[in-house]
Amino acid sequence: MIERIRQLEAVARRLEPAAAERDALIAPVLGYANDFLNRVDNLPAYVTTDDKGIGIYDSPIGDAPVGIHDLLAMVGEHVDRPGLNPASGGHLGYIPGGGIFHSALGDYLADVTNRYAGVFFASPGAVRMEHMLTRWMASIVGFPETSAGNLTSGGSIANLIGVVTARDARQVTARDIPRSVIYLTSHVHHSVDKAIRIAGLRECVIRHVPMDARHRLDANALERLVSGDVAAGLRPFLVIASAGTTDVGAVDPMRAIGDIADRHGLWLHVDGAYGAFFALCDEGRKVLGGMDRADSIIMDPHKGLFLPYGSGAVLVKDTRAMQDAHFYVANYMQDTQASRDEASPADLSPELTKHFRGLRLWLPLKLLGVGPFRAGLEEKMWLARYFRERLLETPGFDVGPPPDLSVVTFRYVPPKGDVAEFNQRLVQAIHADGRVFLSSSMIDDVFTIRLAVLAFRTHLDTIDLALEILKEKIAELS
Repeated sequence: MIERIRQLEAVARRLEPAAAERDALIAPVLGYANDFLNRVDNLPAYVTTDDKGIGIYDSPIGDAPVGIHDLLAMVGEHVDRPGLNPASGGHLGYIPGGGIFHSALGDYLADVTNRYAGVFFASPGAVRMEHMLTRWMASIVGFPETSAGNLTSGGSIANLIGVVTARDARQVTARDIPRSVIYLTSHVHHSVDKAIRIAGLRECVIRHVPMDARHRLDANALERLVSGDVAAGLRPFLVIASAGTTDVGAVDPMRAIGDIADRHGLWLHVDGAYGAFFALCDEGRKVLGGMDRADSIIMDPHKGLFLPYGSGAVLVKDTRAMQDAHFYVANYMQDTQASRDEASPADLSPELTKHFRGLRLWLPLKLLGVGPFRAGLEEKMWLARYFRERLLETPGFDVGPPPDLSVVTFRYVPPKGDVAEFNQRLVQAIHADGRVFLSSSMIDDVFTIRLAVLAFRTHLDTIDLALEILKEKIAELS
């Protein structure tokens, strides 16, 4: 037995590289990363290839080791080349994510030290860091310091936590579901619909609240729906508002919605994944008033704080409600209950095993201060307004409403021919060109092109380039 253990140990020790081997691995990886960053402003935002990265399958997982230079070549050719380049300032479609360099340093430290941030007992400093960050977020949206918060993998898990907390806080049990009512608009993010399903609320009565001309929830229509449902003997319990919808960037009237929620005992959940962090800047606060009325809110640092993907957050005013919905202790974890100066993240979410996400946010905020983040957000708002004004000056464009935040919707109306078909070809031409990436959506059953400004590398020259490309492609297609 001892001999076999020693044989296995000799092989297993390859998992622990010596200092010289670490240096030999780090150097080419840093070289690859630095080369990417040095070229990122000149890289396409979107690349269409015939193979679509299928070459990665040519090197299957097996026992034979492969050298780091060969592996980096594979990544460059089959992973980082085809498709959307989210690191590009030309990423102007969907809601762009971030990827600031300073966060990569935080992730490197978090991965090497491998702190377990799920339970206070295991890493009290890591948990305190994450609580400090969620308390700071609470101050941005006007929540009290006593609120609970959790750093999540993104808005989808954050919305699920909010919906589950609302379900349990309003004591919606299985027998109540068929007469329980949820209110939202058709522009609520699809992760909310998914969260409702996963939370076992698929059979609730779902009311899609009408929107105004700018695709914001109509508070008067909400009041009528809720009052009618109460009179009919139903049980309204949850209303979901958006602080920046994905399709058009609309911000719902949260003060008015909050008044209705208070009158009828509704839980108000706000999806601020895209927009909530705009409250850091003066221009954002002008349109985001009323977020403090929410019972729960989500906000994505990988959007509004320009962090790498995998950075979401949820805040809940009622700490007890959040704990009651998610707390669980297994027998084998009884030792962790000995030290409970602060709530463990595992008590506030479905996750037990949890990456130390706080370091990727704490490090850049401390290295840079909040100022550059605040300036970047306000810059994006002004860039969206600038883009829209330039479109209004250009004949042929049918332009959507002024942006609440940083999404502009539009389409081009050619002198003749099918408008939708022309705009579909226009989007395809922009994708084939690749210098910038715009996306499309169906808004009120109309094929519409979207420009979403949130990538931290997007600046005035990027918007001017997008305008030039639009004119160029329209001329070619015409």
